[in-house]
Amino acid sequence: MPRKRNAHRSPDMPTLADVARLAGVSEITASRVVRAQGPIADSTRARVLTAIAELGYIPNRAAGSLASAGSTLMSVLLPSLSNIVFPDVLRGIHTALTETAFQPVIGVTDYDPLIEERILVSFLAWQPAAVILAGLHHTPTARRHLEHGRFRVAELMDIDGEPVDIAVGMSHRRAGYETGRHLIQRGYRRFGYARHNVVTDDRASARYEGLCSALQEAGLSLTAEHRYPGPSSTLAGREALEVLLAAHPELDVVVFPNDDMAMGGIFHCTHAGIAVKEKLGIFGFNGLDIGQAMPMPLSTILSKRFLIGKTAAEKLLESRERPAEKTIINTGFDIIEGATA
Repeated sequence: MPRKRNAHRSPDMPTLADVARLAGVSEITASRVVRAQGPIADSTRARVLTAIAELGYIPNRAAGSLASAGSTLMSVLLPSLSNIVFPDVLRGIHTALTETAFQPVIGVTDYDPLIEERILVSFLAWQPAAVILAGLHHTPTARRHLEHGRFRVAELMDIDGEPVDIAVGMSHRRAGYETGRHLIQRGYRRFGYARHNVVTDDRASARYEGLCSALQEAGLSLTAEHRYPGPSSTLAGREALEVLLAAHPELDVVVFPNDDMAMGGIFHCTHAGIAVKEKLGIFGFNGLDIGQAMPMPLSTILSKRFLIGKTAAEKLLESRERPAEKTIINTGFDIIEGATA
């Protein structure tokens, strides 16, 4: 069942006149800065841009057309489309919108909050009816735009925090914690962790913290960990496990932040003649189909990605007006025991 928290209604959106007043310039000058037209002194431009950021002002590129008729655009900002997790989310969004007038407009942030902010501001200029983003952590400027906007907002994948409007997803800290408990119950004691180098992946960090918490409760700790110097991939998982085992051959299980890297770990074991599960347990996260199609199905946690996307879009369609209460919808997760840990 959704959990609800109290919230205040969004204040009126700031106008160009507000920007001009705060910057100490005329509306004509403020407009020229916004439209990047004509010569403007650097100091004046800086004051106007600072006022825009402080107020959360968004110029209306729709020029009264879509906005006055009621926009049918739904802006969707996802960290990646090469990571199969997010196409599954997008498929859920698409399914919910198929028989409606709404159309998703997609932006890819590469897990970079500043890129997310830039794309968000660009999308908001077209006055979308709703915005869908991944995660609850944004830059202060992006958060201000989201809180002050006259549009619905759904933040996906994560529920460990305070949403702007709607949060749909799972507790990643809890998922990491349950991973640790599950593996401890299966008899593992010498834990390794192989991570990627995307420091802005807050959800992976939360799972790591949850895992460490479960180990600590059991009087254990990570024996070793390795951060691959690059983004997540199957190759990253293979190379990370090779480095870990070269330094710590005593490990009896290695946890990976996702299935892609975990499958890379399995490939290293195959190459090195290491019996998976018998000699070394491998555990991933996401429950990807490809991991379950392996000769030894991957032990992992299933994140309900399609359901998250579909549920978020359906909730946004219920009303164009942002309600007075914030809503958190926990879609949960499942442990897939698999055959690798």
